[in-house]
Amino acid sequence: MKKSGIISHLFLIMAAACLLSSCKNETVITFRSLLREMASAETLTRYPSPDYRLVQFSSYDRRSIHPDSAGWYANNDYTHFIREETTGGRREYVMLEADGPGAIVRWWMTFGNEDALNSYIRVYIDGRTEPVVEGMAPELVGGGVLAPGPLSTSVSPLTEPQRRGYNLYLPIPFAEKCMITLENDSVLITPQRRKPSIYYNIDTRLYEEGTRIISAKSETFRDDTLAIAECAADLDKAGSSQATGKEQRSSDGVFPPGTECRISLSGKNLAVSNLSLRLSGSDTAALLKGTVIRMWFDGHRTVEVPAGNFFGTGYTYNPCRTRFTATDTDGTLSSSWLMPFRDSCRISILNSTGDTIAVETLVTLAPYRWDENSMHFGASWKEYPGFETAGSENTGGTGLHTDLNIAGLKGKGLYAGDAVLVFNTADAWWGEGDEKIYTDGETFPSSFGTGTEDYYGYAWCRPEPFDHPLIAQPAGYGNFHPGMSVNMRYRILDAIPFRESLRADIEMWHWVKTTIDFSVTAWFYRLPEF
Repeated sequence: MKKSGIISHLFLIMAAACLLSSCKNETVITFRSLLREMASAETLTRYPSPDYRLVQFSSYDRRSIHPDSAGWYANNDYTHFIREETTGGRREYVMLEADGPGAIVRWWMTFGNEDALNSYIRVYIDGRTEPVVEGMAPELVGGGVLAPGPLSTSVSPLTEPQRRGYNLYLPIPFAEKCMITLENDSVLITPQRRKPSIYYNIDTRLYEEGTRIISAKSETFRDDTLAIAECAADLDKAGSSQATGKEQRSSDGVFPPGTECRISLSGKNLAVSNLSLRLSGSDTAALLKGTVIRMWFDGHRTVEVPAGNFFGTGYTYNPCRTRFTATDTDGTLSSSWLMPFRDSCRISILNSTGDTIAVETLVTLAPYRWDENSMHFGASWKEYPGFETAGSENTGGTGLHTDLNIAGLKGKGLYAGDAVLVFNTADAWWGEGDEKIYTDGETFPSSFGTGTEDYYGYAWCRPEPFDHPLIAQPAGYGNFHPGMSVNMRYRILDAIPFRESLRADIEMWHWVKTTIDFSVTAWFYRLPEF
C-alpha cells in the first residue's frame, strides 16, 4: 500500500473513532431524563445542554398584535385555536402544533361552565394518527389520570372544582412533531362570539437542531409509573431535600437601623442549599418589608430583595411551603434555592427599618461541582407604590392599561420564577392582566398568557389560599376586596433560557379605576463574568 493510502486509511479510522466517541457522549432526551431533571436540585444551576427555547401556546386574544395596536390589552383570552381539523368525522381544534425536537413541560387549563368542562384532549406525536395521550381535559391535566399530585393537580383545593386551575407538570417529549387538539361539540366560533370559555397555556421546550430525543409513546406513561411516582415524591418534598448539607453557619444578634447581620463563606465545590431566617420587631409589616436580603457570589451582588418578598410571605406571616421557599407557623422563613459559588459568598441581612430588630440566621452548605456551565443565583425586586389603575371602560375607567416590568435581565441564564404582591383598595379584581415574556430581542413575546391568576396556576380570581411545590397563593384576601394578595410561580422544566436578554412584563389590568401598591420579585440564574 502507498504511504498516502496508509495515511488516508488511518485518518478514516480516527475520524470514525471520534464520531463514535461523540455519539456515546451525546445527551439523549427521554421521558425519564426529563423526570430526573425535574427532581434534581442542580438542574437550574447550570445552563442547559442541549439548549432550548421555551415557547408558550395559549388561548390569548388574537387581537393582541403589537404594543401600539388597539387590541394589545384585549381580554377575550378564551377559545382561540390555531385552526379546526376534521379527523375521522370529528371536529378537533388545534391548540398546539410544534416541530421537534421538543417537549411539553407545563400545562394549565380552566373552563367557564359545564359545556367547557366537556372537552376531550388528544396529543399526537411524530405524525402518528393515533394519539399517545387522550382523555377528558380536567381529568387529563389536573385530575391525576397521567400522574399523581403534585405533577397533576387542581388549585385551590378549597375552591369548587369548576372554578379551579388545572395543572400538569408531566413532560411529553417528541422527536419530530407534536400536535394537541381539543374536541368539544359545544364550540362555536363566529366573528361576534366564541363559546364556551376554554382557557389554556401550554409551555413547550424547542431544542436546538440535532438534539436526540426519544418520543413518548402511549405505553410510556404505563410502563414508567415507578419513575413518575418517584419524581412526584421528590417534588413533594418541598425543598426539604435541599436543606440537608455539608455544614452550617449561623449568626444571631440585635441590629439597630442601618446595620446588618453578615455571614461570609469561602471554599471550593460548595453551594448554599438553605437559608433560614427568624426576625423579631415591633411592626411586622415594617419588619418584612424593611429587612433586606442581599447576597454576593464571587464578588458579584446578585440579590437585593425585602425579606417578605424574597420568601414569598408578603408583609404578614402566611404559612406556605413550596419547592424553593417556605414560611412556617412559628414565623421561620426559609429558602432552598441551590446557590453555588466558585470561591466565595457573602450574605447580608440589612435592617432598613426605623427600629432595632433581632435576627437569627442559619445557612446550610452542600457539596457542588462548579463547571463551565455553572451559574450564580439571583433575585430582583421592583415596587410600584401608589399605582393608578386605568380601570375597564365598562366600569367608568379609561381602558388604557399598562405593562409593568417584572424583570429586565442581560447576559446568559435561566429565568426561574417570579411573584407578585398587591395591596388592593377596591371591591374588584385586580389581575386580568396577561404575562408577556420576551427573550433575546423578541418584538412579540414568546410567552403571552391569559390572565394573572392563570399564570400563577389558579383561576377565576379565586381568593382561596393554596400551596404547591411550584405555584402558591399564601394570601388571596385582596383578590376581590381591599387587602393583600401574594401569588408565586417557580419554574424547573419550564425555566426560560436567555442568551443575551430577557424581559418579563405583566399587564396591570384592574377592573376599576383606583390606586394600588404593587411589587414584583423575580428569581433567576445567570452565567458569571469572571
